[in-house]
Amino acid sequence: MMNVPMSDRLSDFRVTGTMVNYYFVCQRKLWLFTHDVQMEHESDLVKQGRLIDETSYPEKRHNVQIQNTISLDFLDIKDGVIHEVKKSDAMEEAHFWQVRYYIYFLKQIGITGTRGEIDYPKLKQRKTVFLSEQDEKELEQIIANIRQVKCSEEMPGTIHKRFCRKCAYFEFCWT
Repeated sequence: MMNVPMSDRLSDFRVTGTMVNYYFVCQRKLWLFTHDVQMEHESDLVKQGRLIDETSYPEKRHNVQIQNTISLDFLDIKDGVIHEVKKSDAMEEAHFWQVRYYIYFLKQIGITGTRGEIDYPKLKQRKTVFLSEQDEKELEQIIANIRQVKCSEEMPGTIHKRFCRKCAYFEFCWT
């Protein structure tokens, strides 16, 4: 394989909210996803999550795409609130960082004054998310780490967590 500088390999690489989420859930899942192995379309749990997203707030415009990089579940423009709808709070840290990344991304393109809300319709809960200066610094490191995972020629090792059994990528780790 020809040695291509990392900067050239990453020139068109865009970090998405899903990647930030996966970074906190499982590096192997992140690596597979960034290498275009996308199994979510086959997962019944992912389908269930999409259905919850689409049916919980029918009056809202869903999947707002911004610069072909981030996809917001819905956006309350009047109040400047980004909404991310989740099925459960099992991966709450990953959810918070995903929403922080959306706020960060919007700030990078000149949209300021936003905050996030994670909606858990099945739990009838809503969590507010803000972006601090410390979060911005951490996100810059997280983004660099995601780019490193993407450029790695070797797939990260498996993790041994209870939630692995429900993962769309389960077969890549345990069969």
